[in-house]
Amino acid sequence: MTIDISQFYQVFFDEAEELLAEMERLLLAVDVESPSEEDLNAIFRTAHSVKGGASTFGVTDMSEVTHVLETLLDRIRKGEMALTSTHVDAFLAAKDILKMQLDGHRNGSAVDQEAVGDVRMMLQELAQDVHIEAMAPVASGFSTPEVQAVDHSGGKRYRLELPPMVHREVEALAAELGLMGHVELMPLDAERHAMIVTTHESLDDIVAICSFVIDADQMQVSELPALSPTQAAREHAERERKEAELGYGFFDPLPPGGAAPAAAPAAATSADGEGYGFFQPLEQIRADAGAAAEDARGYGFFQPLEVIRAQAGIKDAPAEAPKPTEEQEKKAARKEAEKQAHAPAGGESSSIRVSVEKVDQLINLVGELVITQAMIEQRAGSLDPVLHEKLMSGISQLTRNTRDLQESVMSIRMMPMDFVFSRFPRMVRDLATKLGKKVEFVTSGAATELDKGLIERIVDPLTHLVRNSIDHGIEMPEVRKAAGKSETGRLFLSASHQGGSIIIEVSDDGGGLNRDKILAKARQSGLPLSDNMTDADVWQLIFAPGFSTAEQVTDVSGRGVGMDVVKRNITAMGGTVDIRSAKGFGTTISISLPLTLAILDGMLIQTGEEVYILPLGFVLESLQPAPEDVKEISGKGRVIKVRGEYLPLIPLYQIFDIEPRFTDPCKGILVIVETEGKKACLFVDELVGQQQVVVKNLESNYRKVTGISGATILGDGGVSLILDVTALVRSSRQLVDESNFVKETP
Repeated sequence: MTIDISQFYQVFFDEAEELLAEMERLLLAVDVESPSEEDLNAIFRTAHSVKGGASTFGVTDMSEVTHVLETLLDRIRKGEMALTSTHVDAFLAAKDILKMQLDGHRNGSAVDQEAVGDVRMMLQELAQDVHIEAMAPVASGFSTPEVQAVDHSGGKRYRLELPPMVHREVEALAAELGLMGHVELMPLDAERHAMIVTTHESLDDIVAICSFVIDADQMQVSELPALSPTQAAREHAERERKEAELGYGFFDPLPPGGAAPAAAPAAATSADGEGYGFFQPLEQIRADAGAAAEDARGYGFFQPLEVIRAQAGIKDAPAEAPKPTEEQEKKAARKEAEKQAHAPAGGESSSIRVSVEKVDQLINLVGELVITQAMIEQRAGSLDPVLHEKLMSGISQLTRNTRDLQESVMSIRMMPMDFVFSRFPRMVRDLATKLGKKVEFVTSGAATELDKGLIERIVDPLTHLVRNSIDHGIEMPEVRKAAGKSETGRLFLSASHQGGSIIIEVSDDGGGLNRDKILAKARQSGLPLSDNMTDADVWQLIFAPGFSTAEQVTDVSGRGVGMDVVKRNITAMGGTVDIRSAKGFGTTISISLPLTLAILDGMLIQTGEEVYILPLGFVLESLQPAPEDVKEISGKGRVIKVRGEYLPLIPLYQIFDIEPRFTDPCKGILVIVETEGKKACLFVDELVGQQQVVVKNLESNYRKVTGISGATILGDGGVSLILDVTALVRSSRQLVDESNFVKETP
């Protein structure tokens, strides 16, 4: 029987990538001076899990690196070595190598084998007295426990007499104990074995490992005399001799004389043909295992159910289980606590992997359902509610259910900002080290959720802002010390919800923006300036294309490429960028984004015969002005005085060349909108209503239209355009020079 395991490779790739990301997060968060035992164990578990998955799928290059990494981590977590920053650097380098190897298997990208060898050698040197040998490819059938060539002279020797167990369970237990020392396996009879474990670990640690596989009460333990250095060396030499004869547990020994039998090549070819070069033929597996029943349960490739249950800590209850004693109950509770501590957060059954394409398809279908529901509701609006009471009640129920369904489906696309934030600790650490700066990276609001489409597009702008804060914002340690600051600068990355938007802020406690330097560079670049520019206006100059105040070009910054792209990308997402800075105290760059681009709450406004959608997040209020509040500026258009403040008037009928019902603002409706910290009055004929709309991309279906960000389908089947408020307000500012108007004082 042939089993196609290729379907499981993608699961392995995804889980390995998640484990490597978790390893990097743990390494960056660990306290090198006094690491907690739990942190070290957590790091070790990630490496162990990657190694297990890589070995299962025959990804030997990854399992070799994780084997060396795991050995060094094991010594550190046991207290045999002290954790240092050198170790953390080496572990991060190993993580990068593993990620490169993973990408090589997943995408076919190139793998730098020289870099792989360098990292392995570095880890081996850090391991000091641990001699690491390259791992041989794991063959099918029974495996042998890994043996570390560690000097165990002076260590304790324990004899473990095991209860009846299947051979594979014994080998699995020996492999786990092999991480703690040297294990010698001795058969007692057909079903029972004994182990002699030579180790520096305590007996409690050994029993704890055994408890995950067998009931420790059924195991007999005795302590043997420790080996002298001479005896240990003799035993080690004898073990190496036996391993050489046996092919190290992976290969068949050569016949006497060292020559392979003549039939070997043909046999190998046949085996390769039947095993695809990776697995033994089914007949050979049966012959090696000697158990047709186990083969039937495992299909010749997988472990039998008993082994899986034993490794998972699941035991069959006896027919008549005696009532446990108080001591047994405490021991069982302790085992359960240990298993819970090592179990993945949330459990495997709490989530399911679904492709993004399926989620997007579901959202599109729900969007069409929303449109259909709006059509039904509009058609029913012309019916007599008394004569069609049941129909109207059903439509109301459909409306509520559709909205609940829509909100539930949209929540599937929402992802925590931690998906973005987790990328930066490593980058901050590496860049600060490269620049010779000390930076403490602090995040908050990582659980804040944002639409997946926006999360993917916000990564690059945030990356540039973080790099700028480290390079330009935070000063060198000696400069900070001279200014009375701590040598270590602080970089903050936060996210929070405000109304229908998410606010992402990048803050530093560095030197702040230099107003004079920015103005001098702007004049040199020929940018339009005025004598009475506010600080907020000056800060916006850094978003001009090609603008940079760096004195020299480096591989970090200085080319003036980036900040303009940052603002352009954020604006394209319907967001805004704001800068606050104080010289000597730091800078904060605030990004405001809508929670999703798929659905928005909109106000339906009408000009002439056209109905437009105005995103509700930009709307402050609506009003009908008095004649004396409307002022005409020659060649500049009209402005409206609202509570002592003059706001530019944007006649929508002029923007889109429409025949309106009203040209007098006093007869129409003014909607006050705000974007990028600027306010304006949008002049329309009337307000139609308010509803949630499904956003459709106009560019992919038609073409880009100035002042329009998208389109939607209304209940009557007609298409309505969604206004780009930011673009409209900007165009009004080009016509009206707000320096001509000042806020009146009472």
